[in-house]
Formats: sequence, structure tokens, C-alpha cells
Amino acid sequence: MEFSSRARQRHARLAGDRREQYPHSLQFYLEPPTESISLVEFESFAIDRLRLLKVVENLGVSYVRSSDAYKAKLEAELRKLKFPYRALAEDDYEARRKDHISHFILRLAYCQSEDLRRWFLQQEMDLFRYRFNELTENLMQKFLEHVNLSFEAIGEDLKNQLANELIASTPGFTLPKVKEQMFYKVGLADAVDLFRARRVFIKDGFAFVPFKEIDVIVLNNYRTKLSKALALTARSLPSIQSDERLQPLLNHLSHSYVGPDYSIQKNTGKISLEQIDALSVKSFPLCMRQLHRALRESHHLRHGGRMQYGLFLKGIGLTLEQALEFWKKEFIRGKVDADKFDKGYAYSIRHSYGKEGKRTDYTPYSCMKIIMSNPPSQGDYHGCPFRHSDPELLKQKLQSYKIPPSGIAQVLELVKGMHYQLACQKYFELTHDIDDIGFSLNHPNQYFTESQKLLNGGREPKKEFNNSGNFQQKNNSQESINSSSTPASSNEKADTELEGLEAYFTED
Repeated sequence: MEFSSRARQRHARLAGDRREQYPHSLQFYLEPPTESISLVEFESFAIDRLRLLKVVENLGVSYVRSSDAYKAKLEAELRKLKFPYRALAEDDYEARRKDHISHFILRLAYCQSEDLRRWFLQQEMDLFRYRFNELTENLMQKFLEHVNLSFEAIGEDLKNQLANELIASTPGFTLPKVKEQMFYKVGLADAVDLFRARRVFIKDGFAFVPFKEIDVIVLNNYRTKLSKALALTARSLPSIQSDERLQPLLNHLSHSYVGPDYSIQKNTGKISLEQIDALSVKSFPLCMRQLHRALRESHHLRHGGRMQYGLFLKGIGLTLEQALEFWKKEFIRGKVDADKFDKGYAYSIRHSYGKEGKRTDYTPYSCMKIIMSNPPSQGDYHGCPFRHSDPELLKQKLQSYKIPPSGIAQVLELVKGMHYQLACQKYFELTHDIDDIGFSLNHPNQYFTESQKLLNGGREPKKEFNNSGNFQQKNNSQESINSSSTPASSNEKADTELEGLEAYFTED
């Protein structure tokens, strides 16, 4: 893709909007876009698609994919973010253009590691499956022709001749259904999944696939093409990384957080140091609860833990003076004397609050930042317990926190599927005794805020924390923070911020 000013972009639009590029609302994304767009539009498109894919991931775990609730919620998100959806199947150039460009931007961002490629591939597959199945039969046929998947439909004579075999080999089919359903003659290599599941009739190296099962063939074809494309894109990364405009944006997107900006402290001074132990049990996400417990037990955290936990505490409302007192009291209980703390560690804390060095006000880590960067090593306690802990150790930890066995099994199943943020959402539900969290969890500070709202009946944290342990249901006035909130575009500064901060946290 090329990039230019908005004036050049408008000129390109006037010269022709390239409607012929998108003859169908759905595509395999075989040809990259070639038009010029601004960096602002580049980032905007990418963030919107990332929001959409996160919703796809969340819905895929929370609902049956073919259910009405799943379809309704996903269509609502497509409408809101202005991507192609069922009602626009015939013609909507702007939505198709955004769909095309945003896919290729995220492909660049998410080809950089095996984990990123796997996540991107799964969400794109689920999105494609929904959109394909929402097409009318006529539009499905047009799409198959568009992507050169025009399988040969068998004639009525052959269908009548094979009727008994088709009934026996195709689950749920009766003679009337066979007569009314169109069957396609598909090469066995394209119908391996259907063959393995014993859902099609096989003869002479061909599978006889009913029209209602053709989506399996299309999805397999799409998966193969997209998987190869991601591998090829990864090989071309060195040339992309040399572009000083693109690389920071792509790195930010692959670790992106698309919720509220928690660098803005709304509750400064409302949390007392005496409350932190109780808050860590009631309202801290598992990652921060783990760090707090390790700090209390060993009276020290290595630099990765100090950065992750320190910025979280800043985000929930600790002032600079409180932070200095909190860390100093704990460290001098260990092997660090007061003089060493004042000369070394105190400077790094002031730096994180924007009072030293570049005077940058640093941003608390998002879930994606914690999951995707700086994995913990021996002796470290930072990172995401759902991503970085051994499943057996995670199970033991959840048991020690009195999580019921059925809940632990649900969490571990989500972890097995690499749905780490959804596992954290389930942990929230289990520890707060609610059935549905009601929002997409993307940030440790969001976890804390939502927990406090729930515990305080929808209000912000109070000066005195209620230690009674009584949980209250959300009232109607509560506004849940979710992934559709205003994008934290300011987070593009986060990676450059942390480069400076890490230098001050390297002393163990």
C-alpha cells in the first residue's frame, strides 16, 4: 500500500472509486490493496477490524456459532463498525473497501509470530464462516464463481441413480430432501473433513456434497490460502520493518488494546495503602493478585514485576507519595535498606509518574501487552497466569483461591484454547458470583474498575473499602466498560514510553 496526504486521497477518490475491485461483499483477500491512504485511516481501519475480531473471539466462546444470539450480536457489531453485513450484501463500496484494506493491515501486524498467526487465522475463519452462511443461495453461487470454486453440479438422472447411497451417506437426508437439494461433485482432497466425519458419499475419487455442506469446502479452501499468505507475509517482514512509519504502528497493533485509556487517573488518592491487601483479594485480576502476594511474601519484585504492578497501582489511584511509601515499606522488610531504596528504586518510581527523565506519564499495561511481551523467567512473577503458568500450577492456584472444580475446569478449557482474556473473564465471574460479566475484558485496570462498581453497587471506589465481602448485582445505572469504547489512540506512545522506563527498572 502507498500512503499520502488527505488531499491526494480525495483526488484518488475523484479519479474513480474502484468499485470494480469488489464485485462481491465477500472475498478471499487474494490481491492486496494498491490505493493510497493516510496513516490516520490506516490506523483507524486496523483498530476497527481488531475490535471486530475480538468480538468474534468473545462470541465464539460465549455462544453457539449457529445460534440466533450469536448472529444477532455479530451483525450488530458489523453494522456499528461499518463492515459488510447481510443487508449490504449486494452493494456497499465503502464497507467492502474498509474490509479489504483492514484485513491486509492486520495480516501485516499478525504474521510476526506463530501465536499471532494462529489467533488471526482462527478469528478470520469464524468471521468468514458467519458472513458466507448469511448469503442467499444466489449470492453464494456468485461468490463460488468469483473465487473459482465452481464445482460441477450433478444432473437429476445421476442424483436419482445414487439416491439410496446419498440418503445413507448424508446425515439427516431423506428421499424428498435429496430430490430438492443440489449436489456437487467435489474432488476428495477438497472434502477431506466431510469424508472423515462420514457426511458425504464417495465414489471414484469424488465426494458428492450437498449444497448445505459446501461451506466446509469453501472454509477449507480459505484456510489454506490464508495460512500460506500469512507465511509469505512473514517472510517479507524485513522490508516492511525498514519503513519507519509502518513498523511502530504494526508493533502497536499486534499488542493492541482498544479500550479506555487508564493513563488518566480518575481515582487518585481514593485508595489508601491499608486497603491494598483486601483489594488484592476482592478486586485484583489474577496477574496482579499474584504479584501482590509475591511482593508480600518475598518483599521484593524483579524489574518486570515492578513495572507491571507499579503501573497498575498507579492506574487504580495510588499517588506518587503513596507509591513511594508502599514500595519502600515493603522493600526495607527484605534485603534493601532505606538508603539503597532512596538512591535507586525511588527514582524509577518518580520516573514512572512522569516526574523524572523525559517527564512522560506512563500507561498501565493492557492485557495484550502483558500476554504478548516480556514472558517471565525463573524467579519472575509478572506476565499473565493464564498464558504463562503451567496448567497444573494454575489449577493449584485457583484451588487455593477457593474456585469450585467446575469453574476451574471451565477456566482450563479456555486456556487450552488459548483464550487467555476470556479465561480471566471467567475468573471474574467465578470470584464475583455472577453468570455473565457483561463486557469484554481487555485491561487489568478495567477488571479492577468493574469489580469495584459491582461491589459498590455501581459507584466508583470509596475512601473506605467495604470488607464485608457481600457481593451486589449490577444495577441498571452501571455503564460497563467494553471493547467498543473510544480507542486509546494515545496508547501508540506506550511502546516508546516503556523503552525509557525499562532502563530504570533493571536493578534487581
